Amino acid sequence: MRGRVRHLERHVARIARDAARLGLGDLDPDVCRRALTERAAAAFAEREGVVRLEAHAGPDGALLAASARPLGTERATWRAITAPGAHPGPSPTSTAKRSERGPFDAALARARAAGADEALLLDADGWLVEGARSSLVVVLASGALVTPPLARGAQAGIGRALLLERSGVLAEADVGAAQLASARELVAVNAVRGPRPVVALDGRPVGSGAPGPWSARLAACFAEP
Repeated sequence: MRGRVRHLERHVARIARDAARLGLGDLDPDVCRRALTERAAAAFAEREGVVRLEAHAGPDGALLAASARPLGTERATWRAITAPGAHPGPSPTSTAKRSERGPFDAALARARAAGADEALLLDADGWLVEGARSSLVVVLASGALVTPPLARGAQAGIGRALLLERSGVLAEADVGAAQLASARELVAVNAVRGPRPVVALDGRPVGSGAPGPWSARLAACFAEP
């Protein structure tokens, strides 16, 4: 945003952590920080946009490549489908953000073909894991505010971590298909877009079919410095 990288230190920490976890080599946080800030200042000094920083394996450790793209537009409220295939499940690297996203890209393509914004992936046992491009927060019928545990195989998203820290009440808990169907609210979150209320799932309204009170509260949490 106008040359400033939002959540800069979180992005630096994550790419260094994930590069090591994926066996790409060690990254100097100062080098990561400089790559992000210099690319952001050059591309988006007066506007908003997205800087993508990728780590690749090199002969002497991890190599960095930075690119930039316009932010683009998104609907204020999202619609979602349930992905037809099962989530791949947990692995030693499932919490890392990877460029290899075959099942997630396929699920998102199905969603967009259906006129939806996101695809929800459940595991082989019917537990909610994550969205194709977001972490998920569910307001259960009981009123509890939960997000699926990383142990189910979800990526450790920055937006998810922010809301766990700042909301004061968000907790990890398994969410089954029946609980998802009876949810009061469903909110998708990622570091670029922040929280987005999901008002319809598989053509049926989520809760009242309109953004609920928690979507506004989570957006306020996310926007804190």
